[in-house]
Amino acid sequence: MEQNLSTLERLQRSTKSFIKMASNGGMMLMIVGIIALVWANSPLQEWYEWLFEHFDIRVAVNEFSIDMHFIHWINDALMAIFFLMVGLEIKREIYAGELSNFKVAALPIFAAVGGMLVPMCIYKMFGFEGELARGWGIPMATDIAFSIGILTLLGKRVPLVLKVFLTALAIVDDLGAVLVIAIFYTTELNLTCLGIGLGLVALLLVLNLMHCEFPPIYMIIGAVVWYMFLKSGIHATFAGVLVAFTIPMRQRLPVDKFVDGVTELLPNIGEPKRGKNNSVVLDEKQLHAVETIAKMSGDIKSPLQILETMLHRFVNFFVLPLFALANSGIIFYHFKGANDVELFSTVTVAVALSLFVGKTIGISLFSWIACKMGLAAKPARSSWTTFVGLGMMGGIGFTMSLFITTLAFHDPAVLSQAKLGIYIGSILAGVCGYHFLKWSLARDEQKYGKYEE
Repeated sequence: MEQNLSTLERLQRSTKSFIKMASNGGMMLMIVGIIALVWANSPLQEWYEWLFEHFDIRVAVNEFSIDMHFIHWINDALMAIFFLMVGLEIKREIYAGELSNFKVAALPIFAAVGGMLVPMCIYKMFGFEGELARGWGIPMATDIAFSIGILTLLGKRVPLVLKVFLTALAIVDDLGAVLVIAIFYTTELNLTCLGIGLGLVALLLVLNLMHCEFPPIYMIIGAVVWYMFLKSGIHATFAGVLVAFTIPMRQRLPVDKFVDGVTELLPNIGEPKRGKNNSVVLDEKQLHAVETIAKMSGDIKSPLQILETMLHRFVNFFVLPLFALANSGIIFYHFKGANDVELFSTVTVAVALSLFVGKTIGISLFSWIACKMGLAAKPARSSWTTFVGLGMMGGIGFTMSLFITTLAFHDPAVLSQAKLGIYIGSILAGVCGYHFLKWSLARDEQKYGKYEE
């Protein structure tokens, strides 16, 4: 019983840590998004356009070379690292997290499916043709950083189970978006490069089965997989997800052996000697015990957990802010040389409505249907009005929506119109979701009593 409680406590701590990290990342994205808007519409506008649209970076190793604009290095290379982290999160959740048990995972899975299908249908109802019709994938995904960040603003009145629900929903959303990008936003295929890339992924799976648990091997081969996918026509970021699924989740040291080893070594530490100013001085035996425990602490983590921990801060505080800086700068006024374009269009309305209305209806309706059919269970102490608020929160689609926009549209005017729709829809979803949840959670408190973690 104590071991089960300990496992539950560890799961809650890791979930809270992830939520805190995501909320901090959301604040960073908000600040960078505002900076991008100000910079893109300031007298330094030419610098913004030159840096992200005209500045070339070339990398060559023997006969292999890549020559791309800075914005493509961000969207194709750095975002592959983001998708690597997304893949690691999806694999962890499927194997040992909220998606590992179908009964537990059913509710966020059904909610995510509704949150993808209904926004897509609303966008298609506008009857767009040609390039404009490719935008149906834009409102499909939820931005976990922003949504969790706004939930955090509501404080301890939000039950942990609802935060976990929204996190799991966003992860399923990401998986759906990854599949959509790979299948529907792919250009002409180079089958030779694709075959080599998939062959290397198979090699990584073999290494996993052979109990190779040295993360750098996976990263080096993974970089070659990324290059092959870049040349194949399938978007290179998909390589990040495939490589993530090959990373081992096995621990080099089983938990029971870790506990036994630490228990055996702790008496060797004993009471350390104290020097001047009450400073601690360890003898050789104590140092050896401490170093051995430290090594064992590293061995108890799987390569997947080690890599995921390493990537979180880099992705949340470098990759995503740089992506936001490069992609969210909508130009409202041209200072020199270019005619202003109409920003507010039918595309803007379609994207905004699909995010705000589509996500709200899709998430809450499909959750209700799943529970009524007996396929899932609604969390205790939560009302369906609260799920409507969570559905609104799911309409915050900043990062992934911007990313799919860059794949769907090539006309600069349409790009700006779609980005404005993402801003409007996400802001509406965030503001309305916050106030609606604040009201519905207060009602839940009156009905079920105050929530305490």
